[in-house]
Amino acid sequence: MAEMDGTYAYDKYAHEPFAVTADLAVLTILDGVLHVLLVERGQEPFKGHWALPGGFVQPDESAETAARRELAEETGLSDVSGLHLEQLRTYSEPGRDPRMRVVTVAFTALLPHPPPDSLRGDPHLASLEPHGGSDAAQARWVPYDKAGPLAFDHDRILADAQERVGAKLEYTCLATAFCPPEFTLGELQHVYEVVWGTALDRPNFRRKVLATPGFVAPVPGAARLTGGRGKPAALYRAGTATALHPPLLRPTPEGHPA
Repeated sequence: MAEMDGTYAYDKYAHEPFAVTADLAVLTILDGVLHVLLVERGQEPFKGHWALPGGFVQPDESAETAARRELAEETGLSDVSGLHLEQLRTYSEPGRDPRMRVVTVAFTALLPHPPPDSLRGDPHLASLEPHGGSDAAQARWVPYDKAGPLAFDHDRILADAQERVGAKLEYTCLATAFCPPEFTLGELQHVYEVVWGTALDRPNFRRKVLATPGFVAPVPGAARLTGGRGKPAALYRAGTATALHPPLLRPTPEGHPA
């Protein structure tokens, strides 16, 4: 850099250029199993391989804007503003993309089940068609434990996303993002059991949830038949809290909270 009038002139050509992408680990629960949205790449590199959805950040976009655009394109949702989307981390290792130096800002998105009415296509999220502008041949919901191997370093991104979500269930109200606007405590418990991969004691779970200020709010007079022989289950909405005090710790292998 050369000094000019007491300031420094920056040479933008002094460093090797690189691209920025936004990649998405989009998770939902289908038929009691954690699923992730994957796309089959229609172009090189890794043509024919499965990958997380994502794309290049355009010059007039922030990484989050690009992530929301990609999320809308790949899910068919006309409005993704109400979905949970959070930045996971940045992946910048040299050589992660054979085309050039590419840094990705990865995001985690959670979709409720049943899905919003605005979801185009199969109401059970069995398959989705990618939209224009994508280099994907097809898009599909795949069980999390059957999702690899993936293109690029997407196996690592997906594993990091699942671990982040599992950890945040302990100390935040994130589990409600997997639920429809109105849900039973049994449905909320099911989210924890699926993501953590362990069964929880129903009375103990119910007691902890209802004792946590702002975790859930009852829907007055509303109930849902659950298929059992008992009375319909009361419905709840997500409460106003964002953090759980005390945390709802996942059981250890011995069956006790950590």
